[in-house]
Amino acid sequence: MSVRLTVAQALVRFLAAQHTERDGVRRRLITATWGIFGHGNVAGIGQALVEYPELMPYHQGRNEQAMVHAAVGYARQSRRLQAHAVTTSIGPGATNLVTGAALATVNRLPVLLLPGDTFATRPADPVLQQLEVPYAGEVSVNDCLRPVAKYFDRITRPEALIPAALAAVRVLTDPAETGAVTLALPQDVQAEAYDWPEEFLAERTWTVRRPRPDRDELDAAVRAVAGAERPLIVAGGGVKYSGAEDALRTLAERAGLPVATTQAGKGVLPYAHPCEVGGIGHTGTATANELARASDLIIGVGTRHTDFTTASGTLFHPDARFLNLNITGFDAHKLAALPLVADAREGLAALTEALAGHTGPGGGPDRNPAAWRAASTDPSTDPSKAASKDVWTDAPWAESKRAWQARTDTAYTPDSEDARPTQAQVLGALDTLVTGDDILINAAGSLPGDLHKLWRARSADQYHVEYGYSCMGYEIPAALGVALAAPGRPVWALVGDGTYLMNPTEIVTAVQEGLPIKVVVLQNHGYASIGGLSEAVGAERFGTDYRLRAPDGGFTGPPLPIDLAANAASLGMRVLRPHTMRDLREALADAREAAVPTCVYVETETADSVSGPPSAQAWWDVPVAETSTRPSAVKAREEYDRHVTARRRHL
Repeated sequence: MSVRLTVAQALVRFLAAQHTERDGVRRRLITATWGIFGHGNVAGIGQALVEYPELMPYHQGRNEQAMVHAAVGYARQSRRLQAHAVTTSIGPGATNLVTGAALATVNRLPVLLLPGDTFATRPADPVLQQLEVPYAGEVSVNDCLRPVAKYFDRITRPEALIPAALAAVRVLTDPAETGAVTLALPQDVQAEAYDWPEEFLAERTWTVRRPRPDRDELDAAVRAVAGAERPLIVAGGGVKYSGAEDALRTLAERAGLPVATTQAGKGVLPYAHPCEVGGIGHTGTATANELARASDLIIGVGTRHTDFTTASGTLFHPDARFLNLNITGFDAHKLAALPLVADAREGLAALTEALAGHTGPGGGPDRNPAAWRAASTDPSTDPSKAASKDVWTDAPWAESKRAWQARTDTAYTPDSEDARPTQAQVLGALDTLVTGDDILINAAGSLPGDLHKLWRARSADQYHVEYGYSCMGYEIPAALGVALAAPGRPVWALVGDGTYLMNPTEIVTAVQEGLPIKVVVLQNHGYASIGGLSEAVGAERFGTDYRLRAPDGGFTGPPLPIDLAANAASLGMRVLRPHTMRDLREALADAREAAVPTCVYVETETADSVSGPPSAQAWWDVPVAETSTRPSAVKAREEYDRHVTARRRHL
């Protein structure tokens, strides 16, 4: 039997029938479609969404890149088990997807992109918004999505949709391959009718698999862990996407291992858990980085080992070895590691069980008598109970962790409740207010560093910092996606003035959808984060302040007379303007309880003291001019040469 539908109608019906299943729980895969309509999708996908409103919910976006960010926020909050689709017109609507697609693929998060395309039949050539390529008639601007997509296809015939749609969903639901998936849809093909097999439109369930480790790789991993004297776990986002927090905690408690976290992994253990030692790398804590420098075995779990994690190859001991548990072989082999290719939860459980039965040195049910392992043989599934055990107070890193918490308290605490807050003190005010239900979203500027060092994560999904692509303008639209995935929970988008100016448009969508997101805008009148980096590398903060052009041609005049709070209000947001710490605490509490989108606009204390937290505890490689006539650049190069000598390749 067959059903006669247009290509667009068939695609909408197909997507509405796709489901994922993991651990016996079945979920709809594509739960909604974001769209901005123009020629290229209005008569195809647009008409299909009108045809089947009960099958496919629709969200109206204001910027194509922002729609992808919203879809990514939704997918991340859904732990990659559910996703959104995004439809655009041809031309600029399609190319606006590229940044969002890159962000999704870098972060391994599923999003389905459905850009309109030029006519497949070419009745008129060129059409409006078509890029002409003299040497390749089949090329369109959508081809710029190929490098940033995990799967790309152009549907030039109706029947081609069948294998392409199945391939698209295969990639979206593959935990090792997922990312942005693009189906480019020529506008004439979208509207073309075809007799579709009923089997294509039927309900279909895709198992999100949990591959178990290879026995030989597991045996090698057990020998490495049991034989190590100073092992350290580095937990990344893969732990969260696998739902492996309990398995990680069990291994850490039974083996007495410290757990450091990447930006994506922060929160896999609550900050109060005795094995949790904080963020690692350039934006990490002194506790985690001191352990990393002394560790002889780095156990990476679900991490990509980016330059911020490894301090550009300068953080770990030259003789350190690596064991990487990762669902992709690509990541498992990084840093010449022993690979353990498996789902994070399955791999951790297998490693814990195998260590308990290991009869060699460091094996058996009791803890390995390693140099710094904590003395715990009675793990608890309740972190608060584990944290209260006297035995954990003797962990070798406990004193360092307490000292770091004291430094955090200092950064969070103002001298006066009547003073203007620093950025770190804004975080401190939030810290006293939130519970494990709150979700904080950030991506760019100096906030990711402050949050990684200072934030006390209370739940596994509270800390949502996009630091794979670190995309300015991600936070506000991502907050919409998170709010859709976690209704009823307080969702905070933390942005600087630079990020706000990049992408405030989805405030209108939040108002339209009635999503009570909370946007905290920190105004320091410039790109303060990159300004600090500019100064450190000898570029003298050039082009980083928001100031009027002075008569001498430089941007040295007074601050720009802009009012971002008024802008947010003009887009429909309720706006609060605290001036002091006391005002700020009241405003944040008000915003948290608000049932409408609310902005808390904060003028922070001077751009020169943008943060106030401890400085970076590890290096990050940003090349400095090798020759210059300016003293600042000469000095910066001397400092660079000193640091770069510590770089090493772990082989």
